[in-house]
Parts: sequence; structure tokens; C-alpha cells
Amino acid sequence: MRAVLDIVIIILDLYVWLLIASAILSWLVAFNVVNTRNQFVSAVAEFLYRITEPVLRPIRNVMPNLGGLDISPIIVILIIMFIQRVIAYYIYPNVI
Repeated sequence: MRAVLDIVIIILDLYVWLLIASAILSWLVAFNVVNTRNQFVSAVAEFLYRITEPVLRPIRNVMPNLGGLDISPIIVILIIMFIQRVIAYYIYPNVI
């Protein structure tokens, strides 16, 4: 059972990195640093969008409009960190 919890923690860590990559890529596209007409950049952007948007969309719907500032990835990262702490401090020690 601890192996399953370790896998869950690793998947949550990986998802945090995907959220960070998605935010950075969106900044790079917004400031015209990378060209979305490039096939590789377009494929990476589409992949990151499809992976992160189902989690970010409900948070964006609940949050008030902050203009051009999108803090939904930060909120999701904080939620993931909370889940990891709960697993590490409360669930993991009680599993045999």
C-alpha cells in the first residue's frame, strides 16, 4: 500500500511540473518569444493545455476576474501541496 501512496505522490509532483511548464509556455507565447506556428511548440502547447485545463477551468469559474492575471495554477499547486502533506503526515504512517 505504501508503494501506491508513493506513486500518487510522484504523480502529483509531475502534475505540478506540468502546471509550471504550462504557465511558462503561456507567458512565452503571450510575449512572442516562441512561435505557435512551429509544429513542435504547437504540439507541446496543445498537450499542456489538454492536461491542465480540466483542473484549472473549475478554479477559474469560481475566482473573480482579476484582469489579465491568472492565479489558478498557483491555487492548484497549493491544493496539491496540501494533499501531499496530508498523505505524508497522516495516511502514510498509518499504512502497514
